[in-house]
Amino acid sequence: MSLGRWLAAAGLVVLTGTAVAVYTMGPASGDGPAREAATPVDAPAGVAATPLPTAADPLLSGKRRITMVRVGAFESGLALLDGGRLAEVDDDRGRQVFVPTPVGSGQFLVKAYHGGGTGQPVCWQVRNPGDTRPLHVRGAVCRADDPAQRFEITAVADGGPREYLISNRWAYLRNSARSGLIMEELGDAPPASSFRFTDTGPAPRR
Repeated sequence: MSLGRWLAAAGLVVLTGTAVAVYTMGPASGDGPAREAATPVDAPAGVAATPLPTAADPLLSGKRRITMVRVGAFESGLALLDGGRLAEVDDDRGRQVFVPTPVGSGQFLVKAYHGGGTGQPVCWQVRNPGDTRPLHVRGAVCRADDPAQRFEITAVADGGPREYLISNRWAYLRNSARSGLIMEELGDAPPASSFRFTDTGPAPRR
């Protein structure tokens, strides 16, 4: 090859490489949206999935009895204490068997029974002590028309099996280091406590 032809070929390679480099750099910074449109990006792994509707869980049909444990509470389970409020216990005190019963509009009465689902049920009811103490849950005669007894039970996105949030009129059931289980309006903060439901058999026929 003559020196002239070699220099011409080398120049072509340099020009081609420059063109590729310019194309790869993409548009200038002022054309950001055009660059994003030309370079689609897959959604990152681990994005929270949409939870299944709670109505799809047979534990929320009113036909199954369950126990509830706060996620992170280890061996303590929820119990509606006799003559008292909803608490976490590590023994057999109170009513520890619950039947979430649909009452329409995506809401539930939470009926509480003694072990095995015996006796007449009492229902969760949000109480306001009327002083500086927080809202909490106590037992009451079941009344489906009482807003204080109508709870929402919502599946936790990316939570464990049958892990739910429990709320009533914007207040969420959560654990307080000072006051135990309370109902608290959280504003823009995420709920601090979730609860795992475990199937213990058919609900009592009532």
